[in-house]
Order: sequence, then structure tokens, then C-alpha cells
Amino acid sequence: MKNIDGEIIVVDNNSSDGSLDFFTNHFYNVNFIWNKTNFGFAKANNQALKIAKGDYILCLNPDTLVPEDCFEKCIHFIQTKENKIALGIKMIDGSGNFLKESKRGFPTPSTSFYKLSGLSKLFPNSKTFSRYHLGYLNENKNHEVDVLAGAFMMIPKKILDKTGDFDEDFFMYGEDIDLSFRVQKAGFKNYYFAESSIIHFKGESTKKETFHYVKIFYKAMSVFVKKHYGNKQAGLFGFFIQIAIFSRAALAAGSRFFRRFFSNFDFRKNQANPDEKDLIVIAGSETEFENVIKTKAKIISNHPVLKRIEPEDLIRETDKISDFKNVNRFIFCEGELSFKEIINILPKINKSIKIHLFSTGSHTIIGSNE
Repeated sequence: MKNIDGEIIVVDNNSSDGSLDFFTNHFYNVNFIWNKTNFGFAKANNQALKIAKGDYILCLNPDTLVPEDCFEKCIHFIQTKENKIALGIKMIDGSGNFLKESKRGFPTPSTSFYKLSGLSKLFPNSKTFSRYHLGYLNENKNHEVDVLAGAFMMIPKKILDKTGDFDEDFFMYGEDIDLSFRVQKAGFKNYYFAESSIIHFKGESTKKETFHYVKIFYKAMSVFVKKHYGNKQAGLFGFFIQIAIFSRAALAAGSRFFRRFFSNFDFRKNQANPDEKDLIVIAGSETEFENVIKTKAKIISNHPVLKRIEPEDLIRETDKISDFKNVNRFIFCEGELSFKEIINILPKINKSIKIHLFSTGSHTIIGSNE
């Protein structure tokens, strides 16, 4: 919140891990709402919206890390558009991979069919088949889009006053799509902002290839289509989706067969250096290095070979990061390294390396792999 006159509202949906006692004793300037029931995403956000006083509202998921200058950049961009836009942002997962849900199109029957049938995955850059994730738009440039991700939605309060808050008829998925639709319907625009990026851990861990996900997605999209396109389109949507689910089942069966067939062949078994396979590189100061060891985290105790690299050396030699090919894990220490610097470096790390983060004042190491 540096350089910003703002407030932070945290809504807790009946956590059972001691959050209430811990957080209220550490963050006195945060406005907490403690629910005794898990009300879900839409209702919890609406509770916060009812008491929010800011000119700009940011709905932010808890499983995110944000660079220090992110909010200032986003507010400035909205102001350049005369406060007539809602803003989403470029998101990466905990390994530095771009999250496609950062920019999306509306789930028309054909668009949803292409997504759930797997055609969008086969043709990721097609203007026809990749309309759901807008794969044909450059992820490193700002774009006007249809849908903003609920993990990070920044909207001027005056727009929300016209659109209304989240629709609580959506159980899971679809709330952000519905609100994005109403933003456009009210005469405003949605933008994907690529000049800053955040880490969204859930994007990596959510198992979106399961039939459970397909079922939940289908239900949410059915609610959306029926609400905004009418019963006739909803019937067409259902027909297309049933075909898509059948197609996905066939693809999944074929995929499982090939995975089992090739699992008997280990093409990499002679390539790894046994002396370096357990090496962990820790980017941080000497004090931060010692604090990481003091956590006694499982990943530390199970990997006896540790190497420290100075943050300034890491920044200066960022172009050499791809050379870390035999390293098992990489731990970034936030402190001498800013979150912004860590987020900028992450995509350059070899994808075979597991990434973790350790923050100043923290007692734990976080990552998407465990």
C-alpha cells in the first residue's frame, strides 16, 4: 500500500487453522470479517464491498503475491482511461508459467465447446478455437478483453455502483465472468494489464483436467448463458457441452494409454548428475540463508546440499539463470530481493527446478510443489 491512501479488508470463511487468533494480533490496521460459515467467493467479496470506502476496489485472492509497485501502476493505467475501465492483470504460477486465465473471452456455446473438447489446446493461437483464453493476443501487451479473472479485479467504485456486486447464484467459477459481462453492458470496458504481473499459486495446483472440474465449469457456464443469452442459447450450450465432455473423455482415455505405455521408458535416467541432484540454491543474504535453515522445513532437511547466491549477483547475472540445470530447488528470499524482482526472475528459471519463496518475518517456506 506504499504511496496509496487505502484500506485492507480480509474476509475469512470459517478457517479452522487458528487464523483468527494469529492475524488479529499481528495486523491491527486490517479490517477483518470473520464468518462462522463458508459462504463462498461471491458472498464473501460482497460482504467486503458493502463496507469498502475507496475510489478503486481490488478483489484479490489470498493465494497471490503482488509486486511492490503493482497497485500504483494499475490505478495510473485506469486513470489514463478516464476511470472508465475495469482491470485484470498478467498472472504467473509459482513456477513462473503464464496463467492463461489472465485474459479470456465470454463463454458462448461455441467458445465453451472449443475449450472443453480440447480444440483450444490443440490450436492455442487460433482466433477461432482459442477464443476462451484469447491465445492469439500477446500476453506481454495490454489488451481490451471480455473477462477479468476473479483472482485480481481492480474496478473503480463508480463502475460497481452501476453494475452491482457479485451474483451469489454462482457456486464456483463464473462470478468473475458474470461481473465482467455487466461491466461491458453498463458501457465500460475490461482491460488486461501486462505492465505488471502477480504470482497466483492456485493456478498451478488446480486440477483443471478432471471431470469434476468440467462438471463444475459446465454448471457455472450454464447459469451464465441462461442469465445473459436466454433459455434457447442455454439449450444449445448444453448440447455442445455434452459433445465436448464426450470428446474430452475420449482424449483423456487416449492420453492415459500413452502415458502408461511410455512410463516404462526413462529417457532421462542417465542424464542427471547424482552429485548435484539434491542441490538447493538459496538467493538471499547470509542472515536470510540462516533463517531459511532455522525453519527446519522438510525440503531443507531432506536436501543436505545447500548453496547461497547473493541477491545482487542473481540480479546482475539474470541471463545466466537458465544455466541452473542440475539444481533440484531454488529458494528466493524476499527482503534484499523485492517481490517485484523475484516475479521478474521467475519465468527465466529452468522449468525442471522447483521454486519456493521465503519472506521477511516469515517462519515458513511456500511454493506450489508441496
